[in-house]
Amino acid sequence: MTAGSSHPRPSETPLSHRIVLNARHMPSYSYGHRSPIWWGTLSFAAAEGMGFVMVVGAYFYLVFINGNWPLSAPPPDLLWSSLFTVLMLASIWPNQMAKRDGEREDLSRSRRDLVIMSLIGLALLGIRVLELGTLHVRWDQNAYGSILWLLLGLHTLHLATDLGDTIVLTVLMFTRHGHGKRFSDVGDNAFYWYFVVASWPPIYVIIYWFPRWW
Repeated sequence: MTAGSSHPRPSETPLSHRIVLNARHMPSYSYGHRSPIWWGTLSFAAAEGMGFVMVVGAYFYLVFINGNWPLSAPPPDLLWSSLFTVLMLASIWPNQMAKRDGEREDLSRSRRDLVIMSLIGLALLGIRVLELGTLHVRWDQNAYGSILWLLLGLHTLHLATDLGDTIVLTVLMFTRHGHGKRFSDVGDNAFYWYFVVASWPPIYVIIYWFPRWW
């Protein structure tokens, strides 16, 4: 008891600490599904995939209500789109090499793979520009032109997004930052490229072959 106080002061005992796990030597990054960025990329691809599904649904809705398809224009030419498709499918191999070499943390080969993927991305973007000039319809000409340009525009946006990320990552791998977590980023970038590649064949068939079959 203290003077002027009606309650006893609680005893002050030091807190004891017990180490449960020492995480000092655990890695700060990982690969594949063990990486939080991988799950973020997967969620991003799922959300963007739903965007493609909605636009494709709108495309076939327009086909259904119009009957005659395409509207007031011949089907798009096949040359540049077919070349684009072949090169995109061929990019799976160097992309897989980039993923493999990144997981092995092989700096020289990762640099080589990223340079190759950057050049492929630039070539694809150039072909896409040529491809847009062979659609035979403006984006504001009619409903067919609008949905056609929207579908190609969405895929071009994803292509440009991954290309920008690849170029930035390539530059980083040639600097002092080319170590550690950057190798994990190489794998995540390769994973997103698979989504860009996988989303193209259905779009290619819908845009270039369906109007000819219809």
